[in-house]
Amino acid sequence: MSLIPLRAMVRKDLLLFFSDRRSVIVSFVVPIAIASFFGSIFGGPRTGEPARIAMALVDEDGSVISKAIVAGSTADKYLKVTTPSVAEARDGVRRGTTAVAVVIPKGFGAAAGLAFFGDGKKPELSFLYDPSRMMELVVVRGLLTQHVIESVSKEMFGGASGRLQIEKTLPQLEIGPPDPQKRALVEMLKGIQGYYSQPSPAARQQGITMPYGVREEPVTSGSNVTYNGYAHSFAGMAIQFLLFAMANLGVEILLERQRGLWKRLRSAPVSRLTLLAGKAVSGTIISLLILGVSFTFAMIVFGVRIQGSILGFLLISLMCAMMAASFGLVVAALGNTPATARGITTLAVLMMVMLGGAWVPSFVFPAWLQQATLVVPVRWAIDGLDAMTWRGFGLTAALTPSLVLFGFAAAFSAVAAVRFRWEEGG
Repeated sequence: MSLIPLRAMVRKDLLLFFSDRRSVIVSFVVPIAIASFFGSIFGGPRTGEPARIAMALVDEDGSVISKAIVAGSTADKYLKVTTPSVAEARDGVRRGTTAVAVVIPKGFGAAAGLAFFGDGKKPELSFLYDPSRMMELVVVRGLLTQHVIESVSKEMFGGASGRLQIEKTLPQLEIGPPDPQKRALVEMLKGIQGYYSQPSPAARQQGITMPYGVREEPVTSGSNVTYNGYAHSFAGMAIQFLLFAMANLGVEILLERQRGLWKRLRSAPVSRLTLLAGKAVSGTIISLLILGVSFTFAMIVFGVRIQGSILGFLLISLMCAMMAASFGLVVAALGNTPATARGITTLAVLMMVMLGGAWVPSFVFPAWLQQATLVVPVRWAIDGLDAMTWRGFGLTAALTPSLVLFGFAAAFSAVAAVRFRWEEGG
């Protein structure tokens, strides 16, 4: 394979790429803008209080217990509580301004007290939720459980309604044949009565509370290293747009074939191997430039750092670039016309990026789909870049994703070499 035509084709592709203002903007500016947006939303450096979940709490009961639930929820640092009517709460959820609305029905406090000490029917809280915000529903249910338990137990162990409830329950338990379980419950309730009789009111102010505290520690590359979500978002968006750029390179090959350029080249001393190699080299260079510019911007503006191996980062970047360039060759080899190739490759790129975890975390996928993403090259690329940046792993952690990406590049190149046609319909 002669190097002179190879260099000429690489030079031509690079000149064409940089002469097309649209290609430069799409390949460099757009991924930086989108990655900055996603990084600011999904995990940039956090300062101040966390964002609160918009929750409406409708108290139709007005009991001591329901008021305590409202007070505890309002003071929760993870919730932004409003107290509208049921109709207003439902409308807020429907409009999307409220994630979850919880309705405390009339009689909830009394029924909860009965259920707490005896066999009374458990009252129900009504949850009105936005189906597009299921994760927030799960969080609200967990937090509200804590506030309900604390409020009900506090009133039952230290309030007037608790005292009255025990006085009503004891005579009912003493009726009928002796029962070991009933006897144990009677002894417990009598002990609570003794607890109420203590002279100090402060001794009767506590209910059942959470039996543990929480210490949160984000695990990054080091104990003093703050997680920077921009590293992940720039990895995802850079991979997405270099794939789009290489898909466009494949479409350009189809356009050149449509114009008969490759038919003329075939008469010259240029082999199919030289042509494909030239396109692969120029595509790899352009892909490396996209990755380099994106991460340089992230490092300068958002403080992204390579906490792991610099050599590993460069190795994974090179393998990503080779994989993307060979993907462009597959587009040229399998595409029938430029128009159909654009539509199919756009769908293919978007699916790979979505399944690779660039848009949404993979834990929201079904279990079978999480396993299926192992055959998506984007997942290996993003995981590898994450490992070298904010996770802070060494060179050995870069070897597996690099080998997998190289395997994808080799497979794509082999398909392109076998299926590439010099002429349309050939």
